[in-house]
Amino acid sequence: MKEKYWVPAIERADKVLKLIGEYPNQLRLIELSKRADINKSSLFSLLNTLETLKWVTKEDGDSYSLGPALAAIGSSYFRQFNILQSFYKEASQSVSKINEHIQLGILDEGDVVYLGKMEGDSRVRLITDPGMRFPAYASAIGKIQLTPCSKTELEEIFPDQWESKTPFTISNIDALYENVQEAKRNGYAIENQEASLGFHCVAAPVYNFENKIIAGVSFTMMTSSWEQKKDAAREEILQLASRLSQLAGFTGEQKQRIE
Repeated sequence: MKEKYWVPAIERADKVLKLIGEYPNQLRLIELSKRADINKSSLFSLLNTLETLKWVTKEDGDSYSLGPALAAIGSSYFRQFNILQSFYKEASQSVSKINEHIQLGILDEGDVVYLGKMEGDSRVRLITDPGMRFPAYASAIGKIQLTPCSKTELEEIFPDQWESKTPFTISNIDALYENVQEAKRNGYAIENQEASLGFHCVAAPVYNFENKIIAGVSFTMMTSSWEQKKDAAREEILQLASRLSQLAGFTGEQKQRIE
């Protein structure tokens, strides 16, 4: 059902712009008319208006591409995008579903720098707070951001001697690379008592408009909660990461569940 104050003309323009963005310099008026289910006379007026406003450009062969006005609008959006502000807005929804702590962090060389935290009802005290640094190899939120790295790049990032936070902490490049590759295949990373005994994390990557990982988000909980909530937490952290990625301009698809 349409919303009360819905404007059909804007909906049609949105549909046309998305089609042109998906098939740049490929669709002419007749193809756009069929795909968008808009009659040719209405579409002609719509395209003429969009072309005049420089939202679209008519190319040789009468096909269409997105125009420079959209580039300017997109640039303005990304200048105002604030990942921390978006995190606090979006994470509240995820915390209300799982009721466990969520953190946001970025990768800085071999460390995670934590930027934000939103807490569930658990009284458990996390070992990391906003502003703190923590080894990426010992955290799910770090390992998910290491997934673009080759084994050689991991060797360059981490020294030979690693600090073991617990008996379960990864302690060598081979194990880290295998763990990171598994996270890459799944689309999420899991950390089982590697940062602190009795704690478990699941993390997902946040992508930007260039399809690059710019941050990670993670749920952290104790073993008793993990056994009950790990599947739901995995699904929800993927959903949160997807929402943040979309706000950052990501246009690809993130894995939403294990295959």
